[in-house]
Amino acid sequence: MMFQQRFSLSLIGLGCLALSACGGSSNNSQPAPEPDPVSYSYEVTVQNLTQGQPLSPVAIVLHNNVTLWTIGEPATVALEVLAEGGDGSDFIGDDSFYASMTGTAPIGAGASDTLTITVTDEAESFISVATMLVNTNDAFAGISGHSLAELTLNDTMVMMLPVLDAGTEANSEAAGTIPGPADDGEGFNSERDDADVVSFHPGVVSGEDGLTLSVLTSAHRFDNPAVKLSITRVE
Repeated sequence: MMFQQRFSLSLIGLGCLALSACGGSSNNSQPAPEPDPVSYSYEVTVQNLTQGQPLSPVAIVLHNNVTLWTIGEPATVALEVLAEGGDGSDFIGDDSFYASMTGTAPIGAGASDTLTITVTDEAESFISVATMLVNTNDAFAGISGHSLAELTLNDTMVMMLPVLDAGTEANSEAAGTIPGPADDGEGFNSERDDADVVSFHPGVVSGEDGLTLSVLTSAHRFDNPAVKLSITRVE
C-alpha cells in the first residue's frame, strides 16, 4: 500500500514537471518586444553672408536618396515657387518626405536662423535646404540630397553655399518682378521665360552698372559664397 502511494505521488510530480516544461515552451514562443524608436535630430543654422540681400524663410527637408534639383536640369515647380517668391510650402510638401519644416521669418543681411528637425528610425537620411535671395528674380541658395549618414552625435558639418539661378524667370531686375523690399513686386509666375535649367547665378547687375530698367542697386549685389550652412546632430 505504501509503495502504491509513493508511486502515485511520483506520477503527480512528473505531471507537474511536464506542465512546467510546457509552460516554459509557451513563454519561449512569445514574440520579442519591439525595439524602442530611435530619434535623429539635426540643428540647422543658415547664416546670411550678403550685405543687402534678405533670405526667405529657410525650407528644410529630410528624405530618402533623391535630389530635389540638379545643375543643368529644369527646376521643379516647387523649387520655382520658392526661387521666384520665397514661398517654401510646396518645396516641403511631398508626402514621401521623412520630415520637413520652414523658418518663420526672413533672414536679414548678416543675420542667421537656427532650426531643429527630427526624424525617427531613419539613420541614413538625406537633407535638402533652400532659401531665396528675395531682392532678385529667381536666385536661391541651398543643398540638394546631402547624406547625413556619417554625422555622429554632436558632430557638425559646415558648407559655404554659392547662389544658384532657378532658370525660370529672366534676371531683368525690372520694377514689378522683384518680391523683396527693394521692389515689393510679383513673386511666383508660372510662365518660364529664361533658360529653364538650374545654373549658377550670374549676379546682380543693378541700375548703377548700366541695366537701366533695374530697380536694384549696388547694395543688392552679392559675392559667393552667400550663405553659410551648419548642420549638427544633437540627438
